[in-house]
Amino acid sequence: MPGGACTARQPAADPERVRERRVVEAFLAAARSGDLEALVAVLAPDVVRTADLAALRPGMAAEVRGADAVAEETVFLRTRAGFAVAAWVDGAPGVVVAPGGRLLLALRMTFDGDRISGYDVVADPARLPTLEIAVLPEV
Repeated sequence: MPGGACTARQPAADPERVRERRVVEAFLAAARSGDLEALVAVLAPDVVRTADLAALRPGMAAEVRGADAVAEETVFLRTRAGFAVAAWVDGAPGVVVAPGGRLLLALRMTFDGDRISGYDVVADPARLPTLEIAVLPEV
């Protein structure tokens, strides 16, 4: 995948990673459909979203806190979700957005049980190539 390191190495399918992957897939489904309630359900109440300026529209905050605020922003930006796929990002389930196969951004996610506790939207052209990205195996 141009712009980021793509590797064939994939973490073992341990139960925790499988659960996190399902959370990521639920996040993507809710984002694509604009389902605010489903998004809030997969986000921890105190979730924190950080983002490179390259990922943001003018006037958007580099950091957003709280499930409601993060979910509302995700619905607002849902056009990108059509190009998003679940992937290993730095060894954990995350998301890549690569329209036409060109890496635009990646979400590095952290989890608290069955919820996303935070994610960093990496879109800076200097940071993208430092990420380890791999396709998720079938579960």
